Amino acid sequence: MTRLRVALCQINPLVGDLDANATKIIRLLNDAEEAGCDLAVFTELAITGYPPEDLVLKPGFVADNQAALAKVAAASGRCAAVVGCIDEDVDLYNAAAVCAFGEVRGVYHKQDLPNYSVFDEKRYFAPGRGATQLWSIGGVRVGVSICEDAWSPSGPIAEQGAAGAELVVNINGSPYYADRMHERRQMLATRAADASLHLVYVNQVGGQDELVFDGGSMVFAPDGRMVASMPQFEEGMGVVDLDVRPVYRKRLLDPRGHRASAPLPCVEVTGEPRHASDSGRAEPPMARTKTPEQEVYGALVVGTRDYVDKNGFSDVVIGLSGGIDSSIVAAVAVDALGPARVHGVAMPSRYSSDHSLNDAEELARRLGIDFRTVPIEPAHSALLGMLAASFVGRSEDLTEENLQSRIRGVVLMALSNKMGWMVLTTGNKSEAAVGYSTLYGDTAGGFAVIKDVTKTMVYRLSRWRNEQSEVIPPGVLTKPPSAELRPDQRDDQSLPPYEVLDPILEAYVESDMTADELVAAGFDEELVRRLVRLVDVAEYKRRQTPPGVRVTPKAFGKDRRVPITNGYK
Repeated sequence: MTRLRVALCQINPLVGDLDANATKIIRLLNDAEEAGCDLAVFTELAITGYPPEDLVLKPGFVADNQAALAKVAAASGRCAAVVGCIDEDVDLYNAAAVCAFGEVRGVYHKQDLPNYSVFDEKRYFAPGRGATQLWSIGGVRVGVSICEDAWSPSGPIAEQGAAGAELVVNINGSPYYADRMHERRQMLATRAADASLHLVYVNQVGGQDELVFDGGSMVFAPDGRMVASMPQFEEGMGVVDLDVRPVYRKRLLDPRGHRASAPLPCVEVTGEPRHASDSGRAEPPMARTKTPEQEVYGALVVGTRDYVDKNGFSDVVIGLSGGIDSSIVAAVAVDALGPARVHGVAMPSRYSSDHSLNDAEELARRLGIDFRTVPIEPAHSALLGMLAASFVGRSEDLTEENLQSRIRGVVLMALSNKMGWMVLTTGNKSEAAVGYSTLYGDTAGGFAVIKDVTKTMVYRLSRWRNEQSEVIPPGVLTKPPSAELRPDQRDDQSLPPYEVLDPILEAYVESDMTADELVAAGFDEELVRRLVRLVDVAEYKRRQTPPGVRVTPKAFGKDRRVPITNGYK
């Protein structure tokens, strides 16, 4: 039996900041060296940050990435490091470099390139040509794989296991969506058990535009048991000792009749392990499982914090209506940035109710944020007067309602320009789906925090947040949702209850069901036809909205690419 000490280095890189990323990697590699580790595992494309997108098309960027990798390799010592990078060899490859004793000892090229959902790796990279070698690290035969490689039952992990690997590391840039952790655990446990080897999975953490990477790195034993796990949404390093025993007998006697492949060549990287099998063991990290609300809320906080900080904004400003959406956005912003960096603005009109204004002010007080009131009635009256001659003979309609929203957008953008604050918009996925938003009004801003959160989930998140500390006034949770753009307006006057609406939207948007399929599934036909039409005609609006945190398997934007000009009804 050989005991191998492994460091799981779950980092939050900044895409394109090659020097800062390399410095972060070197710091953690030094920490792993001091902890007596034999192997430190970093994330997919850790040098560049993931995903680098069209930066990859710049030859200078690729060259600078290789120079940054050289710095990391030069800093390596007895503790070997597996580091994600771009490799150039006629083609470009999504690669993992194995470094030790001041040099790169070998490179693995990702084989299975995802080209679906938010992924388009075939635009940038060539696929690797199969397993070509293993690496001997601390006396253990180690295979390397990258992200999507793990999802194929007959892919690189199975190949490397059959060819003699005792441990496979899998480095990842795997974006978060709700319940993703459960899917990963099931898949990784199966890969480890099928290949009869230890499996180390290390995932990136942090926000990158609309994507959030949740970390949650894990280690699995050859029988499929999870023996270590890192927290979600937190940067850090975890150390685990693995007792590696010979596994060839199990492979030879596999009842499924799997045959061992010819052994792969094994490159010597480091010698004997640094810890004898009878020495003290490192206590493996074992993170607590989060509830669905904890997960989604954590993703919103990390996504908001990193979008604001990585883009160099000091503060944010939010229009506070006294409603549930702006309340949860404000709570997320405070948890992400701290109350001193969050500013709330109430912008009452002639239709704003006293209880909404009171709730907005009370929310700001509970959160401890700056709060100001900018009435929009003077601008509203002035615009109505300016347009009166053009509107003669036409009754009031959505035009007058939308004017109010657009005035509020102007106020928030003026504060943004003057103060340097980023505007956080407050629209949710349910409203965006059916077009219940005003272009250049409530869609105006820099980041849409709850863009991918349904209205029913907004309520769940708000209740969960109040269980931690009651920051959202009770009246916000109990009053009927309303835009307050006309007298006595309520959302349920033009939309079904959100408990009815959201399942239809989820089936149509995320599951790609047609209207006929929805009706066949038991949804009301008249309602389905109306909602489907609303979703379809609002596509042009969604194309003009700011990015927001992705928390579902199919968010508007990169996930769902429906043509605006579209004759399929």
